[in-house]
Amino acid sequence: MTEPTRTPRPEATLTADEARRLALRAQGFLGAPDRKAGVRGVLRHLGAVQLDTISVLARSHELIPYARLGAVGRTTVERAYWSATAARPHAFEYWSHAACVLPIEEWPHFAFRRRAYRARPHWHHDLPAGAYDQVIKQLRAEGPLTATELGGAKNKGEWWDWSDSKIAVERALMHGEVVCVERRGWKRVYDLAERAVPDDLLHDDLDDRECLRRLVALAGQALGVGTRADIADYHRLKGEQFDTVVADSGLVPVTVEGWDKPAWADPEALAAPPRGRHRTTLLSPFDSLVWERARTERIFGFTHRLEAYVPKPKRIHGYFAMPVLAGGRLVGRVDPAREGGTLVAKQVSLEGPKAVPAVAQALLEAAEWVGCDAVRVERVADRPELAADLVRALGR
Repeated sequence: MTEPTRTPRPEATLTADEARRLALRAQGFLGAPDRKAGVRGVLRHLGAVQLDTISVLARSHELIPYARLGAVGRTTVERAYWSATAARPHAFEYWSHAACVLPIEEWPHFAFRRRAYRARPHWHHDLPAGAYDQVIKQLRAEGPLTATELGGAKNKGEWWDWSDSKIAVERALMHGEVVCVERRGWKRVYDLAERAVPDDLLHDDLDDRECLRRLVALAGQALGVGTRADIADYHRLKGEQFDTVVADSGLVPVTVEGWDKPAWADPEALAAPPRGRHRTTLLSPFDSLVWERARTERIFGFTHRLEAYVPKPKRIHGYFAMPVLAGGRLVGRVDPAREGGTLVAKQVSLEGPKAVPAVAQALLEAAEWVGCDAVRVERVADRPELAADLVRALGR
């Protein structure tokens, strides 16, 4: 008996505008925000919130929920990530797109990465015999501790000159024996995974392929639509890893007009056309809407690069230039700073005159959120003739 021939499902074709709107909705910028779910809902929806040491208006992991929900309190953000309910944590920190806050439910999905870290050589750091075991023993006896409390984070030298205890606890974090349970003064607070991760999640039972399949599916849902590189990069997977599981991920192939590479989409996203209100806001350069430069250029026609690590004379848009999202488009950039109660726009870039009211609105909302009562514009870089219009818009 021969099996019936299956007719291949026709591949959907999306316009570039449809793909852009799918991406905006998937990332939480189109339609009414789920305020009841709050910051934890944003984290679960995105699947990863990137951390970074830079703090201008606020740290990046605070800017991510602000961009989607509006003026949520900064202490509310920290509690949402790190405070446990009935001794069950909501999040953990691990290596995903970079160092990220991840929903605690994703702990099993990173078993493949923990196994890889355990199997490979340990950076360029050698540890004296017993140093790793001593850190584990101390955490077991004393409870959650920072690297300083474990014996010191560095050897009196530069910041990268880690102490033995810092090397040991970071290695234990990569291996999954230790977990970061919170940040205290931006220092990681470490605890044993066996104590911090719920019993039903504390396992490495999933094989590598199943871990990858789930992460590809989740990344596709968080992006709405994306190319192989887009989806793989979300959790820093290799393209070859994506290739092995995409057919079983539930994502469906699509063609996007103007995109020169194949794409995949979340079928649920395709089922309902995106509708609703657009958010107007400043974006962290580490926001998952824009963290991948090639994708940002493809979807928004907008070239953006974080210049914090570029020598000052070579910067074009500023140290921490934040893209401005309005009407589903990226309409400008602001390089912000704070001086007392004033939010200073050290440099503003505008895509055109229509961007002025949106940039003014984004600046005023951000100023109120961080407790500033005034906004000062120092320079409008590429369209200086619009500087007076922007100042007037801020005054209204």
